[in-house]
Amino acid sequence: MPRTVTVGLDGSPESRAAAEWAAREAQLLGLPVRLVHVWEPVPEPLALAQLLGAQTHRHWSERVPRETAEGLRLRHPGVEVTTELLSGTPAELLAKVAEDAELLALGSRALGGVGGFLIGSVGLSVVARTERPVVLVRAGEQAADEHEMDPAGIPSTATAFRPVVLGLDTSHPNGELIEFAVEAARRRGVPLRVVHGWCPPAHYGYAMPVDAGLYGSLAASQASDLTDVLRPWRQTYPDVEVVERSRSGSAAGLLVEAAREASLVVVGRRVRRTPLCPYIGHVTHAVLHHAAAPVAVVAHG
Repeated sequence: MPRTVTVGLDGSPESRAAAEWAAREAQLLGLPVRLVHVWEPVPEPLALAQLLGAQTHRHWSERVPRETAEGLRLRHPGVEVTTELLSGTPAELLAKVAEDAELLALGSRALGGVGGFLIGSVGLSVVARTERPVVLVRAGEQAADEHEMDPAGIPSTATAFRPVVLGLDTSHPNGELIEFAVEAARRRGVPLRVVHGWCPPAHYGYAMPVDAGLYGSLAASQASDLTDVLRPWRQTYPDVEVVERSRSGSAAGLLVEAAREASLVVVGRRVRRTPLCPYIGHVTHAVLHHAAAPVAVVAHG
């Protein structure tokens, strides 16, 4: 069974934007789109209410993916779109359907928490649970937002894509994370901008006012480490331009800044198999909350 670009759909503007992004990405990948809507059974007291009965709620749940699919087929005629209605807990079921997906797309509120399914907790929970890539797309995301402005300064999908940005920790580089980002840049025909943020050890703070060269030496060492990590990827993908950016400062802040001119931001999440404590990581968490571009979270060991 071929993998799909799967979308967690709940009818919100965020999830509809995620569905549109998924259709565009599916076209680049040559894969079908699978729209999944999780229907939570109405508690019995509410089911008895005249205006919010179980049948009314189910009818709405069936209508959302059906209408979204019809719109995607019209706007993306070359993409196969299927729908699926599931009943249960959204976070658990979406994490499960992601296992068979090439990637999972979810909605995200711009400059705020991950939103859509239930106050935002579901999206974060899915990101923390699944080991497949998850892409968070903000409400209002348009295809033209991922492209350069045309010569007149007008947004257009006829221009080249903006670069793909990768956040990389050189102390724990991961091949799956780097490969995902390089492939995304290759599909779009754009450079891959690799951002590495670092902070000097605490004891450097005492020496820097006296010896500024010490800071420069550390900066050169960090930049050299980044070059060493990326060298084999440059050799494997000679057609993808890789641009390095190693700077002192908050990695999250540097990534959020770079996201303003990106078509996609790629960050990692280290898998920790502890059932009571799902883990995202502070840098990834901050980027999810503040990056304007779609953010892909790639789980790795």
